[in-house]
Amino acid sequence: MSETQNIEYKQSWHDDYLDWVCGFANAQGGKIYIGKDNNGNVVGIENSHELSEKIPNKIRNTMGITAEVNLMKDEKTKKDFIEIIVQPYSVPISIRGRYFYRSGSVKHELTGAALNEFLLERIGKKWDSVPVPTVQVEDLKNDTFTFFKEKGIKSNRIDEVGRNDTPLQVLENLKFVDKNILKRAAVMLFHPDPEKFVSGAYIKIGFFRTDSDLLFQDEIHGNLFEQVEKTIDLLLTKYTKALISYEGLTRVETYEYPKDALREALLNAVAHKDYAGPYPIQISVYTNKIMIWNHGRLPENWTVEDLLNKHSSQPRNPDIATAFFRSGYVESWGRGMDKMRNLCLEAKIPVPQFSCKGNDFWTIFRKDIYNKDDLSKLGLNERQVKAVLFAKEKGKITNSDYQTLNKVSKATATRDLTELINKQIVFLKGSGKRDIHYALNLS
Repeated sequence: MSETQNIEYKQSWHDDYLDWVCGFANAQGGKIYIGKDNNGNVVGIENSHELSEKIPNKIRNTMGITAEVNLMKDEKTKKDFIEIIVQPYSVPISIRGRYFYRSGSVKHELTGAALNEFLLERIGKKWDSVPVPTVQVEDLKNDTFTFFKEKGIKSNRIDEVGRNDTPLQVLENLKFVDKNILKRAAVMLFHPDPEKFVSGAYIKIGFFRTDSDLLFQDEIHGNLFEQVEKTIDLLLTKYTKALISYEGLTRVETYEYPKDALREALLNAVAHKDYAGPYPIQISVYTNKIMIWNHGRLPENWTVEDLLNKHSSQPRNPDIATAFFRSGYVESWGRGMDKMRNLCLEAKIPVPQFSCKGNDFWTIFRKDIYNKDDLSKLGLNERQVKAVLFAKEKGKITNSDYQTLNKVSKATATRDLTELINKQIVFLKGSGKRDIHYALNLS
């Protein structure tokens, strides 16, 4: 058996391995085997009896915790090995003033922002729930309270009687006051300048011709409500284009990317950002895509695939997320990713891509490439371009549709459609002769 989240093998004992004990104690607990190789095979250990007595004392003396240490013998090889069973602890455990944490099959030393977050969680707090004694209610922005109440009432998340609530009553209803001291969430959401207290609490937008060719940029400051509204406005009016059409006398604007999907992605970035790191949210706009980056990790043992399936809502900053929910900005059921995907499918553009590596979380929107100019650049012939546009409008195209549309034989239609499949522009759907058709590849 190979090493896992809860199992570690060591061929011999060194006192440095006390760091691994500390890591297990701060995570989910686990077992350390002394006298086994990396594959879990018993290789034996010298002075096993002496070590089985010394190790428990070393653990107790350096960390103040106890661990079960068992001297064992392998039945096949008749060699001794030691099993150390470490229980998870609800309080932070340190060794020589340092904190370690087991993640996957790796031991990490917690420092800086990661250590700060770990210690807060161990006392039942999140970053945005920490009190800020230097800020008073009078320092906050009245216009933002009005904005919050109006949006909440409109979305039926706040009762009509709440319209007359004072700023203090709003904060108390949101549980943003702790022993008469405002929490960080109150400062981030309602203060005119949160950057006085939190470095990097703003948003940067840049328009890039290429990764190295920045044409223009903006910075958006203010509280989080103001940042969200100003950023969406800039994205739609300055950084992307809108197709103007009319339904009777009514002017209709169709954006390159669904407005609500962009808003959802931005709200996710704001609510899940690790504000302990001094890095602004960064939005890179290109002619064919928008990339939104924020500093933040997934919940422990989660993958991007978990986000794309039904999952619980575990915001990094739950107080900020609560305010966004009460204002009608977001749901509270972990449906944000699914909502963005559906909005993009409705708009007939590719679904957004998500990636997370370390503290880098990316949401990437890709533009509608299914238009005549972009399709021609992909090397499609005129028949194929007409077919893709037909499938875009109708939702699908059959081999028979292709023949009629382009006045070609079945063999030509089959060859052209096969090329579109190979270029991953369409894919085959359905079963049985009557149900077989081709649909655009929006994934």
